[in-house]
Amino acid sequence: MDPVYVVTDIEADGPVAGEHSMLAFASAAVTAAGDEVGTFEAVLAPLEDARADPGTMAWFATQPEAWAAATNDPRPPAEVMADYVAWVGALPGKPIFAAHPIAFDGIWIDYYLRRFAGRRLTQGPRDTTPLFYDSGLCIRSVAMVRLGWPLADCHPDNYPPAWLGEHAHSHRAIDDARGYASLLVKLLADFRTDTRLKTR
Repeated sequence: MDPVYVVTDIEADGPVAGEHSMLAFASAAVTAAGDEVGTFEAVLAPLEDARADPGTMAWFATQPEAWAAATNDPRPPAEVMADYVAWVGALPGKPIFAAHPIAFDGIWIDYYLRRFAGRRLTQGPRDTTPLFYDSGLCIRSVAMVRLGWPLADCHPDNYPPAWLGEHAHSHRAIDDARGYASLLVKLLADFRTDTRLKTR
């Protein structure tokens, strides 16, 4: 099966999964050719045993539109994650999780999958029915290698709007997921057309 990249962005009320809550997330599923084959977005009720981080909340106070998008009409996390598992399972092709960076967004999705759906983000050595294949893809790392930029410069503020598909980096999860999906498609296309990088 051809891969389909499930490019995901999350919004949270703090930096630590479990200590803080994931407020919202969205995934845009795209092929390497750039075809969007589906989207998923949800707002989640905060964890009852978590607390909001004061610094993150101070930042959200300066972003009222992002806060509204991340908190309007929340649903129970168990319900959301069950729907997400079903959505990923129905995608065409082989789903590969991708995020910018995977070390942040991936940790949150993994935590919520394990806690509320009994699944994992990455495949274990004896997992014969993985939700996602392989260990996922860090779009920020791909950008660093492809562009030759320092990692710190691989930031949405530094990418030309066209690379992000003209999707403003609004901190509304679906906008950011679609922007990063556009960036990934561009980077993958550049890899395929650059003969200097081919080894076989």
